[in-house]
Amino acid sequence: MPNIIVRNYPHQTFDTLIRHGFHPVLARVYSARGIEEPGQLEIDWSRLIPFARLKNATTMAQFLATAIALRKRLLIVADYDSDGATACAVGIRALRKFGAQVDYLVPNRFEYGYGLTPEIVRVAAAGVHRPDILITVDNGIASVEGVAEANRLGMQVLVTDHHLPGDTLPEAVVIVNPNQPDCDFPSKHLSGVGVMFYVMLALRAELRAKGMFVSPQQEPNLGSLLDLVALGTVADVVKLDDNNRLLVQQGLKRIRKGSGCAGINALINIACRNFRQTSAYELGFMIGPRLNAAGRLDDMSLGIECLITDDPSRAAQLALQLDTFNRKRQEIESDMRDSALNMLENIFSGSSSLQDSSPLRPSNMPQGSGVFPSNDSSQEATNTYALTLFDPGWHQGVIGILASRIKDKFHRPVITFAPGGQDELKGSGRSIPGFHLRDALDLVSKRCPGLLLKFGGHSAAAGLTIRTCDFEKFRDAFEQTARELLGPADLKRVIETDGDLDESEITLELAEQLVRQVWGQGFPQPAFRSRFHVEDQRVVGQKHLKLKLRKAGAETGNDQPEKSVFLYDAILFLHDGPLPGVIDAVYRLQVNDFKGDVSLQFVLEHWSEATMM
Repeated sequence: MPNIIVRNYPHQTFDTLIRHGFHPVLARVYSARGIEEPGQLEIDWSRLIPFARLKNATTMAQFLATAIALRKRLLIVADYDSDGATACAVGIRALRKFGAQVDYLVPNRFEYGYGLTPEIVRVAAAGVHRPDILITVDNGIASVEGVAEANRLGMQVLVTDHHLPGDTLPEAVVIVNPNQPDCDFPSKHLSGVGVMFYVMLALRAELRAKGMFVSPQQEPNLGSLLDLVALGTVADVVKLDDNNRLLVQQGLKRIRKGSGCAGINALINIACRNFRQTSAYELGFMIGPRLNAAGRLDDMSLGIECLITDDPSRAAQLALQLDTFNRKRQEIESDMRDSALNMLENIFSGSSSLQDSSPLRPSNMPQGSGVFPSNDSSQEATNTYALTLFDPGWHQGVIGILASRIKDKFHRPVITFAPGGQDELKGSGRSIPGFHLRDALDLVSKRCPGLLLKFGGHSAAAGLTIRTCDFEKFRDAFEQTARELLGPADLKRVIETDGDLDESEITLELAEQLVRQVWGQGFPQPAFRSRFHVEDQRVVGQKHLKLKLRKAGAETGNDQPEKSVFLYDAILFLHDGPLPGVIDAVYRLQVNDFKGDVSLQFVLEHWSEATMM
């Protein structure tokens, strides 16, 4: 059973927000998320951190301005996820507006792996138009060997990245990364596309200073790229600090006005969503997965082409292909998830590792939903601190999603492996709070030299390569490391809520105010906890439970709790069994728009049977 807690918030900050006219619930929610003054919620451009504070951004801009003037050939080396694809699209669109000769190359993850490897450098050098300069986006900070190979072949390298650097930096001409040593940029959580956008802001300023633009009207409007910045930032699940929220809000503003690029508009349309109502939810759970599917199953060039075309017809065709890939990815993921859960059921069968005997079922989310509904009968593997799984039939491009699903279900660090060719296994890991995954892998590599052929990542996610014959050795070493770094309390899932709501606070207006805000990593969407009477329930869509709830009032002696006079609509995704008469529920407020009829709805994220006194 998870530990359900109420977020603390500084009452002084709460009082400040109240004095500025904030709704009491919003004042409570914002103060619990570190908002100290109303200005932090403003989306005015004046609050954007200046590019001059990003180390080497101006230096790289000067280098690029000279390269453009000399007609140097530029090649962007992208990554194969949404952040890399949007960063590449930002670079291509902006540099071409600035008159640069620029193309892109995105490594096929199955042939070349991640980042600027020596192999991909040689592919770039062998191209019809050999580039003079390579520009990495969303990668490169760990590409020591790749940059060395480029230098050997006479190509210069510019690195733009946001991942944590290793002990040695590559010998690139210029590196722009908010997490590199001696960079005092306040937003350490800038995404890869955010870094590239900042470099383009610096380049425009440099070209302006050189007199390239005869008039302000000739200057490219880089604000037109903010829809791409918003998509990459949300899809990469970076922390939504003040600066990132501003970038995302500005991007969403453009999309809602109908000013998004043809590719994003096409992806919104293929997902059957209304562009005027686009939120971070659509970016993270609708558009991002469709874009990522190309990189997971085939070639991210398809996604990049969708983002850089200005032809709506071509964008629609590419979006349809991406949607097809995403459906195939969902089928593969479903099969892999069933295989993993059967594997875990066999591992724990007959042991005390599971707290109850209920069957293992995937706690997946409906397409486009961020909800993992649960109840107190969810399984917990109590005799293990980490889960390391491998199946020879698993798809290398989908193991990251699988690891995330299993991590969410069992609240353990998880690493899943798939065959990687040449007697190697490719692994993808996801972690829980309190367990820095990359640091844990670094510890394993130092204790067992040669066990990890390569690895990288950050606290919450990482990738690695091992020899097939070393799987069991790695599994045991990783489990031992997890036991040393985690305690029993770390293995208990915690659900944070924003407390209860009074009936006077449960309104459509409040739900609409909440929907307008950007929620995400580090700035979680509000959830509330209350007790309800279940007045009606029926299955919809064959797998979801539609509910009518009344809020329970105070208990009076031996009688049942008093009932509210208000009846609320609610939905519990991926649950088709009946609920008890009275439940304790964690829920969020949703604006339900059904054929133009707008109403308030609860989305249940967790429930348990209420115990009567």
